[in-house]
This record gives sequence, structure tokens and C-alpha cells, in this order.
Amino acid sequence: MTYKTPLFAAICAAGLLGPVPSAVAQDHAYNVQAQRQVITISCYRGPWDDVIWDRPNPQFTDSLVAAGYTLPEAHAIGERVCRDPSTVHNPDGMIAVLNQIIAQSPPGRR
Repeated sequence: MTYKTPLFAAICAAGLLGPVPSAVAQDHAYNVQAQRQVITISCYRGPWDDVIWDRPNPQFTDSLVAAGYTLPEAHAIGERVCRDPSTVHNPDGMIAVLNQIIAQSPPGRR
């Protein structure tokens, strides 16, 4: 029976405090945006193994814009990924280059 007494006292005390105003609750809130954004890496390569016509396809640029980059930033990132000679026929290399770029210049950084 003694273990119920502190619980009963806590319930009574909570009832005496009343509702906490939303302004007070918001003063201690942290806004965390944790969403996963899918970026589609897609490059036009052309028929050669050399980097000649290589450029980002629109879905690559559009997915970077959706992730928070401006259109010029997205196009520049796409160009860097698609025109890197080490990424020709190397999907893992493309992902590594993109991850490096995102780490150095995250979206929305101004």
C-alpha cells in the first residue's frame, strides 16, 4: 500500500498544476527536421567511355532541387558528378562523389 502513496501524490500534484500554456511549452521545443530525401543519380553518358557528352539528366537535377539546392547549384553538382572521369561505369563512385559534395555543401547553406 505504501508504494501507491507517492503515485497518488504525483497524480494530485499534476492535477493542481493545470494545463501548461502552449507558449511555455514552445519555449523549450527543438525543431528537428529528420526526413529522408531520395536523390536519383542519372547521367547521360553517350556511347563512349570518355567524358565527352556527359551531363546530368533532368531527374538528377530535379531530385537535387527537391532536396533543397537551388537550380544552379543542382546543375553544378550534377555536372561535377557526371563529368568526373572516375565515375564512368562506376555507380558506387557516383554515390561517393555525391556524398562528398553534400558533406562539403549541404542543401540550404547560404
